[in-house]
Amino acid sequence: MPGGLEGPYQTDANFAHLTRPDYAYTPYLPPGQEHRKVPDWLNDPIYYHNRGDTTYAGESLLLGDFSGLDDLMTEHPRVRRGMVEIFGYWIEQYRIDGFRIDTAKFVNPEFWRAFVPAMRTRAAAVGISHFHMFGEVETGTTDTALLARHVREDNLPAVLDFAFAAAVRDTVAGDAGTAKLARVFADDELYAGGAATARQLPTFISNHDAGRFGYLVRRARPRIEVGEQLRRVLLADALLLTLRGVPALYYGDEQGFLGDGGDASARQDMFATRVEKYAHEARLGTATTGSGDHYQMTHPLYLAISELAHLRLAHPALLLGRQQTRAAGDTPGLFAVSRFDPADGHEIVLAFNTSLQAIDAVIRVDARSGRFRALDGECAAESSAPGSYRVRVPELGYVICEAEAGA
Repeated sequence: MPGGLEGPYQTDANFAHLTRPDYAYTPYLPPGQEHRKVPDWLNDPIYYHNRGDTTYAGESLLLGDFSGLDDLMTEHPRVRRGMVEIFGYWIEQYRIDGFRIDTAKFVNPEFWRAFVPAMRTRAAAVGISHFHMFGEVETGTTDTALLARHVREDNLPAVLDFAFAAAVRDTVAGDAGTAKLARVFADDELYAGGAATARQLPTFISNHDAGRFGYLVRRARPRIEVGEQLRRVLLADALLLTLRGVPALYYGDEQGFLGDGGDASARQDMFATRVEKYAHEARLGTATTGSGDHYQMTHPLYLAISELAHLRLAHPALLLGRQQTRAAGDTPGLFAVSRFDPADGHEIVLAFNTSLQAIDAVIRVDARSGRFRALDGECAAESSAPGSYRVRVPELGYVICEAEAGA
């Protein structure tokens, strides 16, 4: 592709032959709406695909309207230049730090290969060196390849890690073996840039479309007791805040919001709501309902998430360090990893237990890791032997143990 930006036929000269917007069907523009959009070129139907709603398969994935939203012809050079100008303006005018790109998989790769470097150039020109972009590529499965292709083919710097979210859902809310988590991290090499790129992926366990993790636990286990439900949510938060990636916390999770599904059912108000449905919802970890404000700094989830977040920021190994899986299995139980300090290489051992039985196990560690201290939970003071370390993990719990540097 010329310059890596467009296909051999996606040129101004070729698109000049397209003179009518009704090549697929006749678009309808209500009287008085001819110049409603800004900038004005967006009002010309010639710059849209005009094919009706997408079927979410085949060429319709890229050419169809998304739930009635008119689909721009992003192959068109005029559209590509226009989008670069619009979003470049936002960067220059408001010094935006980055973009979360919704429904990225519904846009042709050639567009992203032009858009991404253009945004980086515009950001660099106004001194924003940390500008970042990531695409939303919803999959609902642990198949990393479905995500990695959009980093390799589309040149997106990162994507939301739906594979991580699915693995945590299946292992902590459900009954899948912890090998499913290990597989997601083993597949980090599928991304362009490998594990270094994977460390930039936004990870999450709850979101506005799929629902909150507390709800996912209840859906998977309808008769679960509240205490166990809370422990499973805390375990999922610990995975999110200590493993590789950039944790994306969904507002309200720290206040025990649950909801009863995705979309609007997972978008409750933090302030005192006027929505009757929200007002009567129960909250996890508290006896209050959704009728009042929800800014409790003493909520057990708030306290646990705050502690984990501070721990992450205090230890470069948890923030930026390389990750290596140490233990996983085909049934619920132990999942253990080591993360390594990027400066001196000392490791932090993280052991999680997705089962209802306490675990006592010996795992492999770095042979140089001799003495340990507890960052969270109970940790053995010394290795069992060079390269071996005993972990004792309570049911649905976790421990975080740091090896002394140079020990």
